[in-house]
Amino acid sequence: MEKQIYYISVPNLTCTAYPGMRPYDFKMELEPQKARVFQKLFGHIYQLETSNMVRAHLPFIPYHMDELNHDIDQRYKQIYALIHEYGDEQTREFVEQMPYFS
Repeated sequence: MEKQIYYISVPNLTCTAYPGMRPYDFKMELEPQKARVFQKLFGHIYQLETSNMVRAHLPFIPYHMDELNHDIDQRYKQIYALIHEYGDEQTREFVEQMPYFS
């Protein structure tokens, strides 16, 4: 498949070919099926965070013992691993300095 430029915003959970006025963190050249992987991971995080919002109202479950938080962290690790894999040299160096990448 032909590669296309995609704009990825991790905080905003977006991966789009047309950023418009939206901010983005990474500009990557990807095949459409690889961009869909980012979109699916972002969708998973959104669903987990929505569930986590309900859990946040239960003060007797500490953050470090909440399985949803671990799932969200795991998705972020997967996203940054993909960014590292498909990014340019500057992007890889940036991701290697992050705590997720160890």
